[in-house]
Amino acid sequence: MTAVRPGQMHDADERPLVSVVVPVFNAGPFLPEAVESVRAQTYDRWELILVDDGSRDGSRDVARAYAEREPGRIRYAEHPGNADLGSSATRNLGVRLARGPLVAFLDADDVWLPGKLAAQVDVLTRHPDVGMLYGETEYWYSWTGNPEDRGRDIVPPVGVEAATVIEPPALLARCVLGQVTVPCTCSIVFRREAIDRVGGWEERFTGMYDDQALYAKVMLRDRVLVVPECWDRYRRRPDSMYATAKREGTVRAARIGYLDWLREYLTAQGVTSGPAWTSMERAAWCERHPRLVRLVGAHRVRRWLAVGD
Repeated sequence: MTAVRPGQMHDADERPLVSVVVPVFNAGPFLPEAVESVRAQTYDRWELILVDDGSRDGSRDVARAYAEREPGRIRYAEHPGNADLGSSATRNLGVRLARGPLVAFLDADDVWLPGKLAAQVDVLTRHPDVGMLYGETEYWYSWTGNPEDRGRDIVPPVGVEAATVIEPPALLARCVLGQVTVPCTCSIVFRREAIDRVGGWEERFTGMYDDQALYAKVMLRDRVLVVPECWDRYRRRPDSMYATAKREGTVRAARIGYLDWLREYLTAQGVTSGPAWTSMERAAWCERHPRLVRLVGAHRVRRWLAVGD
């Protein structure tokens, strides 16, 4: 593996191994930092696809400028009519344009550490039987520079002690029950074929739970490798979609919507028993009966949920 100047491929005609898809929606203040974190990778066989989702803040101009600067390396795309179709449709467009057998996703306000792709490609090369790889992510508060945010950065444990290949559908069951930390999008590298097999991102999810819907589809049928190493930073913003939903009290409704979809999907796949189904049923019951959960007690509920593992 050769270290090269950021953004430079050692052979202009060489096919990229990793296609990096960045959905862009009104991300002007943060997009350059995200792009530069890709250009700074020590691994050089990547391409970057910037897909705008109807931005109105100048993000399109930033994305286009990068594509014009490195046309063989960075590409720009948008929906017909510059429509806003949501995060899932935007990522699907990026996947359709991808040339690499590996696909990584990076949100326009998050960043990668320089050795991310080098480490993850190396791991995937040694484990050709897995469809998805992820690790730990730093929840990044100190990006603001505010004194009150210093010391708030945290790397939640993934829930496994060593690099572990998890057979399907065990990881899906554990994610649904909260027994492992749900991976951040910026942490994952997929094999392109794993995404194609399940039909890509679920376009009914235009924002919240878009990531978990794709994870569920892949985890249901593919082996997943979880590595307790941190390769990326997830920018925590008070104006993010999740933070806004939390303030407005709509998170539980969004999760119930996801679990309803998961029931439909599992049923369509012929999975109406086993750990994935049991975990979905129990998680949905808890979301729909929060008062009973409080009456029963958190400890007893955790014991009941653990049966689904």
